[in-house]
Amino acid sequence: MNVALDRDVTQVDKFNYDNKIVKWFAYATIIWGVVGMLAGILAAFQLVYPSLNFNSAPTTFGRVRPVHTNAVIFAFVGNGIFMGVYYSLQRLCKARMFSDKLSKFHFWGWQSIIVLAALTLLAGFTTGKEYAELEWPIDILIALVWVAFGWNMFGTILKRRERHLYVAIWFYIATFVTVAMLHIVNSIEIPFTFLKSYSWYAGVQDALVQWWYGHNAVAFFLTTPYLGLMYYFLPKAANRPVYSYRLSIIHFWALIFIYIWAGPHHLLYTALPDWAQSLGTVFSIMLIAPSWGGMLNGLLTLRGAWDRVREEPVLKFMVVAVTAYGMATFEGPMLSLKNVNAISHFTDWTIAHVHVGALGWNGFLTFGILYYLIPKIFRTKLYSVKLANNHFWIGTLGIVFYTVPMYWAGFMQSLAWKEFTPEGTLKYQFLDTVKQMQPFYLMRGIGGVLFLIGALIMCYNLWKTMKAGEALNEEPVEASPLAAVYVPHGSQHWHRWIERRPVQLLVWSLVVVALGGMIEMIPTFMVKSNIPTIASVKPYTPLELHGRDIYVREGCYLCHSQMVRPFRSEVVRYGEYSKAGEFVYDHPFQWGSKRTGPDLARVGGKYPDSWHFNHMYEPASISPATIMPAYPWLFTDKLDTSLTGAKVRAMITLGVPYEAGYDKTANADVVKQADAIVANLAKDKITVKNDKEIIALIAYLQRIGTDIKLEQHSSTIK
Repeated sequence: MNVALDRDVTQVDKFNYDNKIVKWFAYATIIWGVVGMLAGILAAFQLVYPSLNFNSAPTTFGRVRPVHTNAVIFAFVGNGIFMGVYYSLQRLCKARMFSDKLSKFHFWGWQSIIVLAALTLLAGFTTGKEYAELEWPIDILIALVWVAFGWNMFGTILKRRERHLYVAIWFYIATFVTVAMLHIVNSIEIPFTFLKSYSWYAGVQDALVQWWYGHNAVAFFLTTPYLGLMYYFLPKAANRPVYSYRLSIIHFWALIFIYIWAGPHHLLYTALPDWAQSLGTVFSIMLIAPSWGGMLNGLLTLRGAWDRVREEPVLKFMVVAVTAYGMATFEGPMLSLKNVNAISHFTDWTIAHVHVGALGWNGFLTFGILYYLIPKIFRTKLYSVKLANNHFWIGTLGIVFYTVPMYWAGFMQSLAWKEFTPEGTLKYQFLDTVKQMQPFYLMRGIGGVLFLIGALIMCYNLWKTMKAGEALNEEPVEASPLAAVYVPHGSQHWHRWIERRPVQLLVWSLVVVALGGMIEMIPTFMVKSNIPTIASVKPYTPLELHGRDIYVREGCYLCHSQMVRPFRSEVVRYGEYSKAGEFVYDHPFQWGSKRTGPDLARVGGKYPDSWHFNHMYEPASISPATIMPAYPWLFTDKLDTSLTGAKVRAMITLGVPYEAGYDKTANADVVKQADAIVANLAKDKITVKNDKEIIALIAYLQRIGTDIKLEQHSSTIK
C-alpha cells in the first residue's frame, strides 16, 4: 500500500491525559455499586420477610425497588460507563478530554441526579414508568448532563490526533445519540406540580413508547457502551488485537439497527396491536446474529491467551462477562417467541434473565475494568491477586444462587397459574403460588448477599492498592498531531470513510436507530383502528384520579399487573381479557411487568369497600400468607384536594373529556364520592373520615375494570 506524508512526522505534541476524572468516576462506581446492591438485597428479603418493610412509607418494597433499579442502572453502571469512556477515549483519540470544566460538570451533575433520584423515589415522587420513574425536573437535568457528556466526548473526538476511529468509539457515539432520543421521547409529560406530572401518552400508546424506551435502555445504556468498553479493555488486558475487524463492523451496524425494533416483545398477548407484537418478535429473533457475533469476537480475541485467563483475575471477570452477554442475548430472543413468552411473562423467569445480564455482563465487566484501571492510575500492582480470585468465585456463586432459583420459580409460577383440575376448575389460588415461591426468594436473597460480599472484598482490595501507590492525575503523553500522521492511499476497506468522519457516523447512527421506532409508533398513534374506542369507558372521577396517583406513588404496579391476557387460565381467574380501548384515559398505563400479587384489571366491584380497607391496613388479616406490606399512613394522611383542579386541568390538556370549567367544581364530586365510600364502610362498622388517602385509593380500586363490564352488560341488553 502506498502512503503519503502530510507533514513532518518529527512534529510532536506534549499534553496530559486527565486521569483525575477517571478516578472520580471509579470511586462513584464503587460506592454506588454497594448502595445499589444493598437496596436490592433489602427488596429481595422483603418478599420473604414482610416485616422488613418496617411499616414506613419510604422503606416499602414499592419505593425501595425503583431505588435499587435506578441505583444499579444509572449510578453503578452509569458511572462505570463514564469511567471507562473517559479513560479509553483519551487514549484512542490521543487527546485530553475536550474540557475539564465539562468533565467536572458531568461528574457532579450525574451524582446530583443520583441523589435526587433516591430522595424523590423514597418520598413517592414517581412517574410510574419502569426505569423511567424520575419526575420531570430530574428528567430535564438528565438531558442537560447527558448533553454535556456528549459535547465533551465529541469535542475530544474532533480534536483527536488519531485519524482512525476505533470500534469502541462507534459504540460510544451510538450510545450518546440513542439514549438522548429515548430519554426525550419517553419523558414527554405534563407537569401539574413542581415534582409531579402525567405522561403525555395514554394506555396502549404509552405502553408502546415505554417498552420501546425500556427495552432499548437495556440495549443502549446497559449493552452498547459496555460493548465499546469490551472492545477496548479486553484486548488491552489480553494484549491481543481484536479478532475480526469486519465482524466488528457487522456487529455494530446490525445491532443498533435491529435492537430498536424489539421493544414490543415485552407486550406479547396484551392489548397492543398484533402487527406490532409480531414486528417486535421478528426483530428480536434477528438479534441473535449480531449479539453472538459480538460475543464471539470478544472471546476469540483471547485465542492464544487462555493460559493467562486461568491466572489473571481481570481476564476471568471479562470472560465470564462476555459469556453472560452471550447467554442473555440468546435468552432474550427466545423469550420473545410467543409460546415461550406465554410461560415466562409476569413470572420470576424474567427476573432471572435480567440479572444474568446485570450481574454477569455489567457487574463482572465493571469489576474487571476496575481491577485493570486502579493499579494503572495509582502506578502500582494490585494489592492481592488472591483476594481478586476470591471475589471472582464468590461473585460467580452469587450469580448462580440468584438466577437458578428464579428460573425454577418462574417455571413453577407459570405452570401453577395455568393448571386446572379434572373438573375444569383452577387448581391453585394465587396465594398458593406465593407460598411456593418463598424458598426460592430466600435463595435469591442469599445469592445477592454473596455477590455483595464479593464486591466488598473488591473494595478492600482496591483500597489497599490505592494506599500502596500514588495517583497519576495528570499522565504526560507525547503524540504526533493528526495532520502529521500517515494517510493511506489506494485500496482500503470501504468502512474507513465513515470511521474518519464522526459527525457522519453520529448522523447515520441516529437515522438507523430512529427508523424502527418511527415505523412502530406512527401507525399506532395515527391509525385509529389500532386502538378502537369503547363507548362505556369514561374518564376517572376526581377522587379516583387521586386514588390512582396514590396507587402509582406506592409502586403497586411493581407487584400487580392490570392486563388480562387471552388465555383460558387468566380469563377464568381474573375475568374478560383486556381490550385496547379500556386504557385511553390511563396516563401512565399500569399494565405492569411482574405478578408478585394477582392481576387487578378486573378487581373493581369484586370485593366490598371494607375488604380493601382492611387489606391495606393489615394484609395478613385478609390473606394470612401474604407478603404484601401494610400501608398505615394511608389511614392518617389527608388527601391533598388543593391539587384536584391542577390534575383535572392537566388531564384536559391531555385530551381527557372533562367539561369546561370542571376543575373549579371537581372537589364537590370528591366529597360526594368520598362520603358514599365512608357510608359503605360504616355499614361494616368501620369509622373513618372522608378526607383520608385510603378513601381515594378504595375509589380507584373499585373503578378498575368496571367500564368493560358495563360494555358487556349493555351488549347483553341489546
